[in-house]
Amino acid sequence: MDTIVTTPAPTTGEAVALRRLYFLRFAFAAVWAGLLLASARTLGPLGTALLVIYPLFDVACAIADLRSARARGGSARGLGANIALSAAATAGLAAATASGIPAVLRVWGAWAITAGLVQLIVGVLRRGLGGQWPMIVSGGLSTLAGASFVVQAGKGDASLGSLAGYAFLGGVFFLVSALRLGRGGKAG
Repeated sequence: MDTIVTTPAPTTGEAVALRRLYFLRFAFAAVWAGLLLASARTLGPLGTALLVIYPLFDVACAIADLRSARARGGSARGLGANIALSAAATAGLAAATASGIPAVLRVWGAWAITAGLVQLIVGVLRRGLGGQWPMIVSGGLSTLAGASFVVQAGKGDASLGSLAGYAFLGGVFFLVSALRLGRGGKAG
């Protein structure tokens, strides 16, 4: 793949900005997952709000990432797609909450599949910055998890608990990437 994808030389500023963003995303995911897990069996007001807030936060982070990358002349490829996917997921989840947990799992699953593919591609494009292997792996796992959410939606014991685990694990991948970015561009 090295012969297909070329990226500009990474800047220290871009790596620092990504590192901060990744730490923020970890903290948000951890808190969000804990709150969702506390209300995972029902789809009450708290669960509904959390389900809509998560993709909105993703939109905000992708916009911040996009602005930071463009300001420093870095690669912003794939981030526009992520913004569009997360915005669509926000609307889809808001509508799905009226239909119950299985509908929510289907929408979340579709979002996880498509966003996971985008994350995988962005991670590959940014691998010269270092710290991107966790993002690449996370994108692949997100795609597989999304498929499992769609399957889970068809079962009688559907719960939002798996989404909490998914979000927390995603946050851990952001944390690992942040730590690896702190080691410099050689951390892969």
